[in-house]
Amino acid sequence: MQPIGVFGGTFDPVHYGHLRTAFELWQLLHLAEVRFVPTGNPPHRDQPLASAELRLRMVRAAVAGQPAFSVDDREIRRSGVSYSVDTLAELRGEYPRRSLCLLLGMDAFLGLPHWHRWRELLELGHIVVAHRPGWKVPTMGPLGEVMVDHGTGSIRELHERSAGRIYVHAVTQLEISSTELRQLIVSGLDPRYLVPDEVRRILLDSECYSKDT
Repeated sequence: MQPIGVFGGTFDPVHYGHLRTAFELWQLLHLAEVRFVPTGNPPHRDQPLASAELRLRMVRAAVAGQPAFSVDDREIRRSGVSYSVDTLAELRGEYPRRSLCLLLGMDAFLGLPHWHRWRELLELGHIVVAHRPGWKVPTMGPLGEVMVDHGTGSIRELHERSAGRIYVHAVTQLEISSTELRQLIVSGLDPRYLVPDEVRRILLDSECYSKDT
């Protein structure tokens, strides 16, 4: 069976950069689906400005037109800090033999050694890294070591094995930052063409990033 892509993030807010990356990796890797997993309580950054419920609503609105995209709310329903290793462990329990691909940006990948039980991720699934211009794959340190042991250039391996490989691929980069997008909205500017229209409506109606929030 085709692999399942797992795309986590705070999505504060979700934007076309997220969606395009997920879409290209879905096509490239021949994934059965991409599951967007909004983070409930992120361990490595400040609390999201938009509530978990609102971020979940925006992600659902953003992916509604793409049958291959789905939304998984398990991290928002789960109490405590949201760790990717716990999410992959739960999915592995649900799909014992299925290939699982954790989709990461290169910046997230470079911070991987700071993640909770990060080495266990490769026991539970593959890691697929969306390459960003200006970033280089590590050749030294902990990540350099795991790239030597687990790196692959073969999409077939992602299908034939259920876990254990790191695959790096360049994707079209839309230089949209959630941080800059929030600042734009706070300044009273319109996020049109940076987010899907339905997400834009939610942002404007909720005023979740207004200065008074």
